[in-house]
Amino acid sequence: MRIAIIGGSGVYDPGILTNIHEEKIETPYGMVDIKVGTYEGEEIGFMPRHGEKHSLPPHKVNYRANIWALKKLKVERVLATAAVGSTNTDFQPGDFVIVNDFLDFTKNRTYTFFEGGQMGVVHTDFTEPYCPELRKVLVETAKKLGIKAHDGGVYACTEGPRFETPAEIRMISRLGGDLVGMTNVPEVVLAHELGLCYGLIAMVTNLGAGISENPLSHQEVLDIMDQNGKNLKNLIMESIPAIPLERNCSCNQSGGKIEV
Repeated sequence: MRIAIIGGSGVYDPGILTNIHEEKIETPYGMVDIKVGTYEGEEIGFMPRHGEKHSLPPHKVNYRANIWALKKLKVERVLATAAVGSTNTDFQPGDFVIVNDFLDFTKNRTYTFFEGGQMGVVHTDFTEPYCPELRKVLVETAKKLGIKAHDGGVYACTEGPRFETPAEIRMISRLGGDLVGMTNVPEVVLAHELGLCYGLIAMVTNLGAGISENPLSHQEVLDIMDQNGKNLKNLIMESIPAIPLERNCSCNQSGGKIEV
């Protein structure tokens, strides 16, 4: 299994896959349930980040177990989705953004596999947090499908589960953040540490507090995801066959060498 999909808010069902079955993967950080199916003859993994019924808030997701499980399944490439707010008025609700960088404003999460001891102390390079090869495939596929997808954007990750204040949105914007969400860190960090190629499709569901004319709600997020779900599904489906069989990036050389 070379490719896995991580579904964010509103993406709980691997509707693009057939012959779906579940696998339970044991990791040092807990048990993980992954759905496995086929698409165009290839086995693909699917993991709903928040659980099938959105039962896990962002600060309670077992990110280390999830990423370890994918590595254990020999996954090389991860296509992740995320619902985000926008701090940049160029990125409007309904737009997709193929993220290229992040800012981390989380507070209480475990960020790394490298905590000393057997894992060692490793300082991972994050010049390119998101796989350039996957980003290119996603951008080109969106263009081919006529889907509006911005090539690059900075994702600012906050702790949640509350939405951000207007002052926080202004701060994030001034520091260069285009998008704000609650889940991509440490997910992208852990994927990078294990040498996985990781690409993030962010869907803008709302403008940030103080920019939006209305109070924010989780239902607003789900409504936009539902309206734009077909485009998201098409983007993933059409991108999978375009991903080269051999990796031509340096993602697998990042971090340390961990035996999973």
